[in-house]
Amino acid sequence: MGAAGETVSVSREVAAPPDRVWAMVSDLARMGDWSPENDGGRWTGTDSDGVPTVGDTFRGRNHRGRRNWTTNVTVVDADPPRRFAFRLKIGALGGCDWIYEIEPTGAGCRVTETWVDERTRPLKVVGWLFTGVSDRASHNRATMEQTLEHLAEAAEAA
Repeated sequence: MGAAGETVSVSREVAAPPDRVWAMVSDLARMGDWSPENDGGRWTGTDSDGVPTVGDTFRGRNHRGRRNWTTNVTVVDADPPRRFAFRLKIGALGGCDWIYEIEPTGAGCRVTETWVDERTRPLKVVGWLFTGVSDRASHNRATMEQTLEHLAEAAEAA
């Protein structure tokens, strides 16, 4: 089931400006537009201008096959247009961080999506039961590659 503290990162060149890409990855309600596992969700706490800031919370909807589950996450870093990160934490059971880093390039930007696994063994077992995924790191690498591909297509078409 993988080791706690395991990290997976995937990068992709995107022919779009960093601010556009940051706005897209920080709009968690739209994440389902490019993620094969996430179906979006809703903000449960955000400031009045709609731009997420550290401490804002979001309830996400996810699926894999016929399995569906929700997650509650908290924004832990919001530095437009460079970095956006949120954390899923279930008390003492741990959780994971999702991090998006955006670097300007001559043709647009380079986006790196990183998943940091901080789940305890009991949470990994619960996760496997809910999602049917025993090797979360390999699964996430594949879905992260798809997410960034779809994100690039959407950002470049905008």
